[in-house]
Amino acid sequence: MNAGFDGGIPYRCLGRTGEKVSVVGLGGFHLGKVRDRTEGVRLVHAALENGVNFLDNSWDYHDGESERLMGEALKGGYRDRAFVMTKVDGRTGSSVRSQLEESLRRLAVDVIDLVQFHEIIRLDDPKRIFEEGAAEEMLAARDEGLLRYIGFTGHKDPRIHLRMLETADFNAFVFDAVQMPLNVFDAQYNSFEKLVLPLLVERDIGVLGMKPLGSGRIPETGAASATECLHYAMNLPTSTVITGCENMQDLQQALHAAHTFEPMTDGRLTELLRRTAPYAVRGAHEEYKTTEKHDGTARNPQWLG
Repeated sequence: MNAGFDGGIPYRCLGRTGEKVSVVGLGGFHLGKVRDRTEGVRLVHAALENGVNFLDNSWDYHDGESERLMGEALKGGYRDRAFVMTKVDGRTGSSVRSQLEESLRRLAVDVIDLVQFHEIIRLDDPKRIFEEGAAEEMLAARDEGLLRYIGFTGHKDPRIHLRMLETADFNAFVFDAVQMPLNVFDAQYNSFEKLVLPLLVERDIGVLGMKPLGSGRIPETGAASATECLHYAMNLPTSTVITGCENMQDLQQALHAAHTFEPMTDGRLTELLRRTAPYAVRGAHEEYKTTEKHDGTARNPQWLG
């Protein structure tokens, strides 16, 4: 699946698009937690200079601060090094258009490489997107040259992802990328890896792995190191593995994992899954699946439109 190297970082194809993206991507939510704007810009620059070209973000991260910081970092020629992705929460045509235009202004770009419908976490989200104008508006924005590719994200239940894909099929709509949690705990509880990933591979849709460390909970258990977690996600047919970096140490950890990754043997996989299995029971450490703790649109339903 590797499609090249830049600064020693493997690059992979983003599904059928032909785009080359770094095996690790820089998470936008954690970027917005960097308190010093200068340090945040320096972090983005360091990632891009070391071959990380996939930049994750969302319209709602930290009231837009994540996008504003990234927009500042993309100035001075850095835009050409980056594959820029952001997300919108809107389920209606007007809310999608409003949020997209705001993201374009914050990011200070003329076109966003990939825009995704964010937090597909309710069973009625797919229906709303295709019946209330959101999908139509996203296609119109693509035709206008405001974005290049379209995807969706979610962290709650793999069956909702399947419903989104089924609803898209019914409406003759083709997604370019899908984002979901992929980690050693997910593999053993209500698993996106088992239920959704094979379908994406079959359809050659770009696979964006997120929460490789389980929002930090997996290394905290002592069952697996951060590097093992990142390697596990990279070992799956992911296009990129998005990981949160709040400082240079976090970035170095991601770069080290990318530099040292080798396909995992069956024995190593079996041992890692055995070691982590007791902690994966009933999603105890995957609160994004089992609680509303990570559901921004649940706390802010007005974002849906």
